[in-house]
Amino acid sequence: ILILDEATSAVDTETEKEIQKALDNLVQGRTTIAIAHRLSTLRKADRLVVMDRGQIVEVGPHDMLMEQKGAYWRLYQAQLRQAESEKRTDRATEERVAVAVALGTHAAHPSGDV
Repeated sequence: ILILDEATSAVDTETEKEIQKALDNLVQGRTTIAIAHRLSTLRKADRLVVMDRGQIVEVGPHDMLMEQKGAYWRLYQAQLRQAESEKRTDRATEERVAVAVALGTHAAHPSGDV
């Protein structure tokens, strides 16, 4: 039995993907209990047990719970929106950094020759 408790909670999305690849191999042939708030980590599970305030509110595989559009679906959609927002923020930050680097390079060479 393998028990995972928030295995990807404190990592960025790219690192989560790498960890998930390793976990996919590790869980094969094992009974695995995974506890997570980051639902993408649990997507491939045979059975998800969704709890709210200590009570089981939904049970089933990812696809079934998504079709039901209940608690799991709402949480999953919220996390998707948050991930998209973070991607936009990351892209905007990268653009600002690129501009800052370009300005810094230009300032270092007043003649404009780089």
